[in-house]
Amino acid sequence: MANYGDNGYIDFSKLWVLMRTKDLNKQWLKNNGIHSNTVAKLTKNENVTCEVICNLCRLLNCQPGQIMEYKNK
Repeated sequence: MANYGDNGYIDFSKLWVLMRTKDLNKQWLKNNGIHSNTVAKLTKNENVTCEVICNLCRLLNCQPGQIMEYKNK
């Protein structure tokens, strides 16, 4: 089995761009049920659960591809 990160990673840069276009910030995420630890993970492109991604898509009325992108290292 490959070590963590050997297969690339998920980049959440699109999330922050989308939020800027909607005039939203990290505090808005926290105020709407996304835990501060999770916001920190998103900022650092660390692992989050599918449930978090579903919550983000619901809150932002978007599809996963609008907030994240696979990067091959």
